[in-house]
Amino acid sequence: MLTSGATASEKTLLVLEAVMTHARFSEVVEATGLAKATTHRILATLIERRFVTVAPDGGYLPGPKILSLAGQALRRIDISAIAQPFVDALVDEAHCTVHVGVVNGDEIVYLIRADSDKPYRMPSRVGLAIPMHTSGIGKVVLSGYTDHELHRFVARAELPALTANTITTLDALRAELAEIRKVGYAFDREENVPGVICVAAPIRDSTHKINYGISISTLTIEHSREQLEAMAPLVVETAAQISEALGFSPTSSSALPEGAYP
Repeated sequence: MLTSGATASEKTLLVLEAVMTHARFSEVVEATGLAKATTHRILATLIERRFVTVAPDGGYLPGPKILSLAGQALRRIDISAIAQPFVDALVDEAHCTVHVGVVNGDEIVYLIRADSDKPYRMPSRVGLAIPMHTSGIGKVVLSGYTDHELHRFVARAELPALTANTITTLDALRAELAEIRKVGYAFDREENVPGVICVAAPIRDSTHKINYGISISTLTIEHSREQLEAMAPLVVETAAQISEALGFSPTSSSALPEGAYP
């Protein structure tokens, strides 16, 4: 890391960022590239101001001040406002309707619906609730569930069929989720509404939790399933951009729940 010419503020931010993921002084020094004396001085200030605390074993931990600020920031997050620019860019590129949905109990509720320049409109609206097992967004959320959580979900939701293609058994759903975890995206193959297909990807927050998803939706008369699959990288990339905007970092946690995305 290049630190020559860094201002005092930039050095403080480097140390604060490093200490959030490194417990030892030597690790913080290595991560920042700063001199030991400079790092020690900044850490002392951060500890005094309660942004950092010292654990009984001598390691560094996030302090009460940073935790309080993080909590306040999380409460102010408006995913619709954060996601909208990325959604608009995806609509322009895919020329299809794009949805963003959030978990609400055992359903997905649409937060955003952005239409393309096509003459038709999807049979959806902001605020509409749909079953998780019938939707692409719902299935990417379910793929983050542990096996125990999935069993409990199925017992509650009972997997009713909305179309002839709806997944209605635990075994079939489990197999579908295993494939989703492998490839990183999910399909709705006319499982919710006949004639409508979609490809969806997970949106993760700063805790790695998947409470949101984003999808590209189209009609079977407009796109084949092969053409829809070709759009998967677009929705995966957009989901990654929104996740990053929400504070997700692929390297910020090494212990994800069993059954969750890597």
